[in-house]
Amino acid sequence: MSSGKKMWSAALLATAVLAVTAACGSGSGGGSDSADGKIKLRFSYWGSDARQKMTEEAIKKFEAKNPTVDVEGEFSDFASYYETLSTKVAGSDAPDVISLEIRGLREYADRGTLADLASKVNTADIDAKVLSTGAIDGKQFAIPTGVNAFSLVVNPSLVEANGQKLPDDTKWTWDQYVELASGISTQSGGKVTGTQLSWNPAYLQIYAAQKGEPFYSGNKLGVTPETVKGWWSIMQNLVKTKGAPDAAKSAEIGATSVDQSLLATNTGAMGMWWSNQLGAVTKASGQDMDLLRMPKIDGATSGGMFLQPAMFYTASSKSEHAAEAAKFIDFMINDPEAGQIILSDRGLPASSKVLAAVKDKLPDADKKTLAFIDEVRSELADPPAAPPKGASAMEDILTRYSEEVMFGRMTPDDAAQKFITEANASIAG
Repeated sequence: MSSGKKMWSAALLATAVLAVTAACGSGSGGGSDSADGKIKLRFSYWGSDARQKMTEEAIKKFEAKNPTVDVEGEFSDFASYYETLSTKVAGSDAPDVISLEIRGLREYADRGTLADLASKVNTADIDAKVLSTGAIDGKQFAIPTGVNAFSLVVNPSLVEANGQKLPDDTKWTWDQYVELASGISTQSGGKVTGTQLSWNPAYLQIYAAQKGEPFYSGNKLGVTPETVKGWWSIMQNLVKTKGAPDAAKSAEIGATSVDQSLLATNTGAMGMWWSNQLGAVTKASGQDMDLLRMPKIDGATSGGMFLQPAMFYTASSKSEHAAEAAKFIDFMINDPEAGQIILSDRGLPASSKVLAAVKDKLPDADKKTLAFIDEVRSELADPPAAPPKGASAMEDILTRYSEEVMFGRMTPDDAAQKFITEANASIAG
């Protein structure tokens, strides 16, 4: 769910692969069961303090329904999550239930870390196309928690207070986006910035789709250098017209979390985020926010937006408590009581029955997200399959070359070629 800034390093991954290959023993390595004879189940996940609080509440609900099981939550912020997880896996100490993003799914599945959950978790109420994103080589290694879409988030009051009008997002272009952002910045006298830059690969994926190019083509990028340069030109125009902060400020903001974004601090009017982050932005800012379709290339026949699982629940293939791990995942996915606690924190619930049970209880921001997804669903591309191994490093690689261009340290021509070369090396397998 998007999404954080840093995944595990290549060196750490290499160490993990070697250690997992060499590891022996059938247990998860996670320590003994509880002293009172209860089964101890370890569950790893990342997120905010608010997510930790609601997850612990859901865990207590599961334990009340399953009194022979103790679930131990292993929680961290996103920045450290994957490095910590990779170290545990390398040491044959994998948690029983593991939260993963789609970017890291193939990485762990191909290393034999994950169990096949087919027929072990009830998936009857999950859209088949969404469910398929958690399958690799015919095995259902992951169950999607919920869905979202990478979108433009806007503060309507800041747009209008600075003499601008909200766009007709069914037909607006990137040039109009730049014009709107620069107009806001100019009218505010620099007190409010039109938008902030984003280096999220989902943004480039949407832009590339508008040009008819897939982001991945097998084990290499399907994006051409010309498309990457065109994408960068949007950023360059935003900075040039003061619609976005300069390179140094953009890099500083880009390294922070959503609650420190320009939108969340009411110093910016627009930004690009996963739709399930609307609630976090709204809460941090204290302002009403709206979701808009992404702008299009002039003449594009596709908007390029797509539905994607916010995250997945997976189970360790080495767990000594496989049945209990699957039962806990089933509870988190399918139990309406769990759904009423978690709501849309992990995306709009993947289970149609759970979504129906909780939709009236969603906060106003999440009701907006649901309405937006329903409105654009027919326009969204099918959820993409799990990307190649090495895709977990894509955001870091893309950010690095993007900043080289924005700071003027590399030409777009040189940076595009080097980005594609390095990215292809990362995902070559």
